Amino acid sequence: MGTIVIKFGGSSLSTPDKIKHAAQRVAEQKKNGKDVVVVVSAMGKTTDQLLGLAGQITNEPAKREMDMLLATGEQVSISLLSMALTEIGMPAVSFTGWQAGIVTEKVHSNARIIDVNTVQVQRKLNEGNIIVCAGFQGVTEDGEITTLGRGGSDTTAVALAAALKAERCLICTDVTGVFTTDPRFVKGARKLASISYDEMLELANLGAGVLHPRAVEFAKNYNVALEVRSSTENEEGTVIEEEVSMEQNLVVRGVAFEKDITRLTVFGLKNEITGLSSIFSVLADNQIDVDIIIQSQTDGNKTNLSFSIDNKDRQAAVRVLESHKESIGFENIEYEAGLAKVSIVGSGMVSNPGVAAKMFQVLADESIQIKMVSTSEIKVSAVVEEEKMTEAAQVLHDAFHLELVEEKVQ
Repeated sequence: MGTIVIKFGGSSLSTPDKIKHAAQRVAEQKKNGKDVVVVVSAMGKTTDQLLGLAGQITNEPAKREMDMLLATGEQVSISLLSMALTEIGMPAVSFTGWQAGIVTEKVHSNARIIDVNTVQVQRKLNEGNIIVCAGFQGVTEDGEITTLGRGGSDTTAVALAAALKAERCLICTDVTGVFTTDPRFVKGARKLASISYDEMLELANLGAGVLHPRAVEFAKNYNVALEVRSSTENEEGTVIEEEVSMEQNLVVRGVAFEKDITRLTVFGLKNEITGLSSIFSVLADNQIDVDIIIQSQTDGNKTNLSFSIDNKDRQAAVRVLESHKESIGFENIEYEAGLAKVSIVGSGMVSNPGVAAKMFQVLADESIQIKMVSTSEIKVSAVVEEEKMTEAAQVLHDAFHLELVEEKVQ
């Protein structure tokens, strides 16, 4: 008997009726002869409500206590979904993350999974139960409750699928699959029948919110077959796997975009071999992620360094660097906010030169100024003004003919 892991997000469990509907979807898999493990998020806006409660108590809550608080949201979901399954004749057992054996590193609010002990889960599966597991949470080796950060339930589901050697991990959400771009903003967006791990990882890192990058990385490392599909509609989703055929011979298979980008520039950095490492070590020590990096030489044996960060990290980045100004050795810092990043992704870029040139020409033809550029083998990213973000995504989607992707509907 094969095992299926199914994950439901908070919007799919926001009301008792939706929980009952999710139970029916799970029961279908069980009736097909599968062992079933369900991973769930907190209902609807529960996490936001808990954050709001904490905010009424203190502006700087301890991360340990926030984990203790936020972990309660998923406990409501697992108990209610287990009740709904039992009500329709499907024996179910609910597990918190720690009961399910999700062991994490000793980091609060954004922990990584380091091990999954499935002994208890497997024992209950062998007894014929459906397992309903809380996503987003785990426990350290010394018993501290932790949470996994944004998208943590996706990661929980993939980790359990890997540990249980499941046939497939279904990520059920409020969209019907992975699209060539966000259909809420770009006309002509199409659902992909399949996409490679590498392409999905790039899209997830570049702003596509349908899957969290950690979940995709986990799936790739352990060769877990993922499928993103609707939690309500009965139609085929998008399969994420190692190798896929290129649909319609399209070199570019997706356009991703994200706003709230800041370009921060450090002027007059000493041109020393340790200059770059000192800046980025300080930022890393303060959990500030840096993306696109551009270095330029100036007169007088000095260097200017520009890099992009999330807007929410801007004040912290400036404060941290200024506090280390003397040891790092630079003259001043300037920043430009109100920016966005638009990216094209496709494994076909490896063997097709000229894709970046076409992207830059398309944006130039629309008078969209490019502020920064970053590339890899399968993606090209450009930082543009935030007000031009949607327009840039649309013209790139059109220029690379992504409307030609054929949607498969069951």
